Amino acid sequence: MKKRRIIAAMATALAVAAPIVGTPGTAHAKVPGIAQNYTALMYRSLTADATTAKLRSTLATQKATHRTRVSEVTAATEADAAAGLHLAGVTTAHAAVHERLKTAERALTDAKNTLSRVSKQRPRSKNDVARAAKAVTTATATRDARRKKLHEAAAVLRAARKQVTAAAATLRRAVAARDTAAAAIPKTEQRIAAVGTAAGHAAQATALSRDVVTEIRPRFALADTTTVYGITVHRNVAYAFKRMLDDARADGIAMSGGGFRTKARQIELRKINGCPDVWTAPASSCRVPTAIPGRSLHEIGLAVDITTGGRSLTRKTKAFKWLTANAARYGYVNLPSEAWHWSITGG
Repeated sequence: MKKRRIIAAMATALAVAAPIVGTPGTAHAKVPGIAQNYTALMYRSLTADATTAKLRSTLATQKATHRTRVSEVTAATEADAAAGLHLAGVTTAHAAVHERLKTAERALTDAKNTLSRVSKQRPRSKNDVARAAKAVTTATATRDARRKKLHEAAAVLRAARKQVTAAAATLRRAVAARDTAAAAIPKTEQRIAAVGTAAGHAAQATALSRDVVTEIRPRFALADTTTVYGITVHRNVAYAFKRMLDDARADGIAMSGGGFRTKARQIELRKINGCPDVWTAPASSCRVPTAIPGRSLHEIGLAVDITTGGRSLTRKTKAFKWLTANAARYGYVNLPSEAWHWSITGG
C-alpha cells in the first residue's frame, strides 16, 4: 500500500509539472475521426439532459406564444369585421347626407327660379317677391347646413376607411405572427427528438472507446494533451474528465491524480515496481501492476490514477464509491486490480 501511494504521488507530480497546452474540450486537428466522434458523443451525453430541459422550456414558451398569437388573430379578425360593418354604416349615412344635399340644392334652384319669375311679373306683387326671396334665403341656409353635414360625413367616412385599412393590416400582421409561432413549434420538437438520451450517447461512446485507443496511439503527440486542474489528459477526454471532477466536487468529493506520462517514465516505473522484464513481463507480475511500455493508456493521456486527500484511492474511500456509481457517465471505467486506475476502456 505504501508503494502504491508513492507511485500515485509521483504520477501526480508528473502531471502537475507537464506543460499546459490548450484548453479542455477541443480535439486536436491531428486526432482521427473516431476519436472526434467519441468526444462528440460524450459531450452530447453530458449535455443531453440540460439541452433537452432548455429546449422543453423553449417549447413551452413557444406554445404559450402561439396561444397568444391565436388570440390576437381572433381579436384582430373581430376588429376587422367590426371596422367593415362600421364602414358600411358610415358609407350609407354619407350617401344619405349627400342625397339630402342634392334635394336642398334642387329646392334652392326652384326657389331662385320662383323669385326670378315673380320679380318679372306685372303688375309686380311685393308680397309674392318677399315670400319668394324668403324662400331663397331659407333654401340657401338649408343647402349650406347640408353641405356642412356632408363635409362632416365625409370626414367620418375617411376615418372609417382608415380604420378598415389599419384593421386589415393588423390582421395580416397577427396572422403572420401566428404562423411564425406555429412553425417554430415543430422545429423545436424535432430538435428535442434529435438530442437523444444521455445513456444512449454514452453507450455509443463506450462502444468506440477501444477504437479510439487504436487510432490515437500510433499518432499521439504531446500537443494532443491539455491540463484539467493540473492533471494532463488527452484533449478528447478533457471535457468529460473535467465534468467528472466538477460533479464529484459538487457532491463533496474532491479528487485529483496523475494522468499522462511519457514512455520513458513508464519504463522507469516498470523498473521501480520490480517487473521481471521491462518489455515482456505482464503487468500483474510487477510488485505494483504496471503496463508494458507502449501499452499504457497513461502514455496517450487516456487513463488517470485518481487520488483523494493526496492518497491513492482504495475501495473503501468515498471517492471510489462515487466513481463506481458515476464514472461510466463520463466515459471512465475502473481497472479491477487497481482501485485508483480509471480509463476510457478500463485497461
